[in-house]
Amino acid sequence: MKSLVLRRPDDWHVHLRDGAALAAVLPFTAARFARAMVMPNLNPPVTTTRQALEYRERIRARLPAGAAFEPLMTLYLTDATPPEEITRAKAAGIVGCKLYPAGATTHSDAGVTDVRRIDATLARMAEVGMVLQVHGEVTDPQVDIFEREARFIEAVLAPLAARHLQLRIVFEHITTRAALDFVHGARAGIGATVTPQHLLMNRNALFAGGLQPHHYCLPVLKAEEHRAALLAAVAGGSPRLFLGTDSAPHARRAKEAACGCAGIFSAHAGIELYAEAFEAAGALDQLEAFAALNGAAFYGLPRNEATVTLTRDAWRVPERLPFGDEELVPLRAGESLAWRLAA
Repeated sequence: MKSLVLRRPDDWHVHLRDGAALAAVLPFTAARFARAMVMPNLNPPVTTTRQALEYRERIRARLPAGAAFEPLMTLYLTDATPPEEITRAKAAGIVGCKLYPAGATTHSDAGVTDVRRIDATLARMAEVGMVLQVHGEVTDPQVDIFEREARFIEAVLAPLAARHLQLRIVFEHITTRAALDFVHGARAGIGATVTPQHLLMNRNALFAGGLQPHHYCLPVLKAEEHRAALLAAVAGGSPRLFLGTDSAPHARRAKEAACGCAGIFSAHAGIELYAEAFEAAGALDQLEAFAALNGAAFYGLPRNEATVTLTRDAWRVPERLPFGDEELVPLRAGESLAWRLAA
């Protein structure tokens, strides 16, 4: 196959940052995706409708001329998010709310300490039809980092879904067979996003040739059995799974530090990396549904009418990319990718 034409995809989980960093990374996402679900974990976080709308305008102001791209906004839930804010957000066109367990990942310190504290807010979300997007890991330091997703399902997510039967939930960036089993066995209204790194790499990539900080993300890469299970599930055409890159740019110096931060930048090849994974699984015919249909159906949004074309034309990923006054290291830096987005 020399080329592949797809309905224009959406990215249902991306970090665009703000200011000069936003200007540096936004063109990559806008070139590939018609819409993107923009994560609210800025510093300070986007916790109100007003802040979300102001952030959306900053994103729009940074779009390249002629770009056809729609940022979809979410609120960052805290212990103090009132139900009334949900009503305001829904009326303003905010699509969902993000649940970060406090301390689970980058800029999550203001997140929810106990999900039962926000049950009234979750009930309002179900009532007005807003989607809950969940970072699914427990933060108990006594729990092995490779087991935190599975433990979260048992301790938090399954009971939450049972308490709020009408609440639509996206289990973000799933990484384990346990998460797949939960999503596929769950009631209606529960789906999940899957990242390119969790389809293409297992935890050995963290240590190949030495410690690899640019392969460190949260949730961390898992064992090969889990990567293989994720790839088999998306290749099999599961309608509950859809594209969410979780592209999360950090300056090179912040990654290559004594205490490096979590996050992998993949927006520079946000659809090409998935094409590589699906091709490896012999399932390029399933890529369009995963990238452009399943997420739109889950969120109740129209399918995109435009298309993108991928060509089988190998290209070398740059070693570095500009990032405001800094630089960042993209996923697969210095390596070759088989698929290229056609102009």
